[in-house]
Amino acid sequence: MSKKGIIQKILHFPLTKIIVGIIVVAGVYVLFNMALVQIFKTDVLTEDVISLVIALISTILSVITYVLLFKFYEKREIKELSTNGLAKNLSVGLLLGFVLQSLTILVIFFNGGYSIISVNPIVFIIPPFAMAFSSAIFEEILFRGIIFRVMEEKLGSYVSLIISAVIFGLLHMSNPNSSFIAGVGLAIQAGLLLAAAYIFTRNLWFPIAIHFAWNFTQSAIFGANVSGITLSKTLITSKISGVDWITGGPFGPEGSIQATSFCLMAAIILLILNHKQGKIIKPYWKK
Repeated sequence: MSKKGIIQKILHFPLTKIIVGIIVVAGVYVLFNMALVQIFKTDVLTEDVISLVIALISTILSVITYVLLFKFYEKREIKELSTNGLAKNLSVGLLLGFVLQSLTILVIFFNGGYSIISVNPIVFIIPPFAMAFSSAIFEEILFRGIIFRVMEEKLGSYVSLIISAVIFGLLHMSNPNSSFIAGVGLAIQAGLLLAAAYIFTRNLWFPIAIHFAWNFTQSAIFGANVSGITLSKTLITSKISGVDWITGGPFGPEGSIQATSFCLMAAIILLILNHKQGKIIKPYWKK
């Protein structure tokens, strides 16, 4: 094999593509985030509005970077970000994320652990919106668009689903107030469910919508911690108390047994549908 052939083989090796993709996309996101913080140092806009603008610009640029990178790298059309069926993917995803999170909080409420302290001005949704918007799109681009998608081409849907879910859970164990239980929960809630959602539509907008609605509902509407992070401003200021396995403790409702159970059920339903509709990709050794 020629030297050029060896280089091409290395460049298109799945692990290489994953590493390159993460470095380029995450690099653009972080660098522009840092640059925009300096650019928007002004007394004209409030801190919340500045954070929202920075989140929107950085996230949109990371999406553009992903599209341009893999269009050039893989010489293909980026169908996973196609706008075909966009309204359906977003509406169903938003509804599913909202319902799953609402059911999680409802269990806490029925156990006497959720109470509303105050309802705040509508502008208080800006910080949680910025957080949910950026985390949903950025994390789905990295985890489902790069890590899962590239692995799936060689290892198949099921193996890639498990590996990417474990990676997602492990990385979130470094969050404030996290634990092994919380990591396992997120591996199922996000890792399994969102990968299954991607397989179902082969479009990233569906898992992005679920991810956004889950985080936004949890923080902005119910005033709960998100993955161990407490936001200073939310639409509802709430008090959550009770046993950790129901409330999630300081990590937030994502650390609860019901959050994991509800998301696992949704993931199983999607995987059954994926299997019945022939959307599961076999590993290379079975092709």
